[in-house]
Amino acid sequence: MGRKAGTLYINPKKFGNIAKPCMKEMITFLNCMSLNQMNSEKCVRQKELLSACMDAQTNKKRKPWGSINYHLQRLNRGRK
Repeated sequence: MGRKAGTLYINPKKFGNIAKPCMKEMITFLNCMSLNQMNSEKCVRQKELLSACMDAQTNKKRKPWGSINYHLQRLNRGRK
């Protein structure tokens, strides 16, 4: 059930911290909520910024050509 020995493989978890697009907006919103005892009426500006960022991210689709490991396996098959 594991990978075959000698195949190419890239651990995608190492690159997981690269793409966190709305982290700054989310942290500012959560900080505002904690400072105002979970009162969202005082954090309207931060909530709007977070919503705008999240809406912008939903329009971006995943790349249709698959993962990097899929392509590494294809290249390895062609090499044999």
